[in-house]
Amino acid sequence: MENPALCGIAGIVAQADVCRDLYDALTVLQHRGQDAAGIVTCDQGSLKLRKGNGLVRDVFDQATMDALTGNMGIAHCRYPTAGSCSGSEAQPFYVNSPYGITLAHNGNLTNTEALTRELFRSDLRHINTGSDSEALLNVFAHELGVIRKLRPEATDVFQAVRRLHRRCRGAYAFVAMIAGYGLIGVRDPYGIRPLVIGRRESLIGNEYILASESVALDTLGFELVRDVAPGEAVFITSDGALHSELCAEASRLCPCIFEHVYLARPDSILDGISVYKSRLRMGERLAAKLTRLGITDQFDVAIPIPDTSRTSALQLATDLGIKYREGFIKNRYIGRTFIMPGQQQRAKSVRQKLNPIGLEFKGKNVLLVDDSIVRGTTCKQIIQMAREAGAHKVFYCSAAPAIRYPNVYGIDMPSAHELIAHGRTDAEVAESIGADWLVYQDLEDLVASAAEGNPHVERFECSVFDGHYVTGDVDEPYLDKLQQLRNDQAKQLREGTVAAGDSLANLGSS
Repeated sequence: MENPALCGIAGIVAQADVCRDLYDALTVLQHRGQDAAGIVTCDQGSLKLRKGNGLVRDVFDQATMDALTGNMGIAHCRYPTAGSCSGSEAQPFYVNSPYGITLAHNGNLTNTEALTRELFRSDLRHINTGSDSEALLNVFAHELGVIRKLRPEATDVFQAVRRLHRRCRGAYAFVAMIAGYGLIGVRDPYGIRPLVIGRRESLIGNEYILASESVALDTLGFELVRDVAPGEAVFITSDGALHSELCAEASRLCPCIFEHVYLARPDSILDGISVYKSRLRMGERLAAKLTRLGITDQFDVAIPIPDTSRTSALQLATDLGIKYREGFIKNRYIGRTFIMPGQQQRAKSVRQKLNPIGLEFKGKNVLLVDDSIVRGTTCKQIIQMAREAGAHKVFYCSAAPAIRYPNVYGIDMPSAHELIAHGRTDAEVAESIGADWLVYQDLEDLVASAAEGNPHVERFECSVFDGHYVTGDVDEPYLDKLQQLRNDQAKQLREGTVAAGDSLANLGSS
């Protein structure tokens, strides 16, 4: 079954070498994946690739960067939702036929097994890894190869993407590069995973970037043009001409709400919505709920769980008229515990990552504000730290609703039985994590917090909260298989068997 992943992707067409811009883009997208990174560039038809396990800064050095020449390239950083990433599954992926195509993907296909069989039996293509991204690349390559033209044009690319949309299901935003010809960006017909377009003027002409989040554009001096629309394909030729076309037979904008809860950086704008403003509104609505419950006089101080919940916690404290304090100091050299591959590693990292400031807790009734609660392991340890620091009572609130269902669209929401809220009441969750009291954001308030930024969003993908999967192809057998793949025991077994690996290579020239 597929090895889905949340990722950061970027692609640039410029007038000079793009490797350093791609490196910088990956650095600001590092929060989307800390397990592996890769960059491939194209220099007069010759592809230059470097990818490997680790953070962006660990995979690339000066010698590597000097070798990645070319005015066009794509980049990827990832974490795997099915265990550690072997070197063979780091991206971008490459196929030599037709033309020489590389691809970097964010999301998860829900029909990977069927696609893999179909690719072998009908298209005579071999998939060498367990990655759905490799299957996606081979579908695109096959459909482009069917055209059988020496030089592909924009209309040929769009025709191939139309057929890809008919074959692939699930969530996918990807950037691909055809050696010597151009850069492609594609978003699935539901627009579940994000992809934005930026433009920068040079002395010669326009330069373009495609990226998972707008923050990558800000860093490099690109102007945000717009989001890639659901079902749309964008083709940027190697000389900087941009073409775009809606390629899905039916499309609707249903972006993932969890981008606004946790995944995206607050300084990003996705689908016209400021992530920062969304989180402010989450704090407002959570404060309103606490007021309705009539218990706000019990809190002495509101303390965020750094970093993602800070924005919501500050707005909540302001609306309630209570003190806002930074009660935990974060070790910034520890990665995001949510995206660490194993439960044991996550648990060990919490106390390495956070340390309480005792004077903010001693003798106080503390309201801890979190962005969300997934497994409950982190918040349980945080509550224990607050008590050890002298807190009289510890109240806990989540800016997101209770997470009761696994995610199938590329986020590591584990098997249902590992989600602390699955099959439990709020009171039972509070008892399990050791809180004196617990409240969750209501789903309609969470949706309203994001939707206020763009009333044209038809609906948000909220399956982790309500169990409704927008693609309509997810059933119990699929979820059962996903559970077997993603549970922590299966991950721990895989972690002992994968081998590290990386590569630096020329992949051919025209």
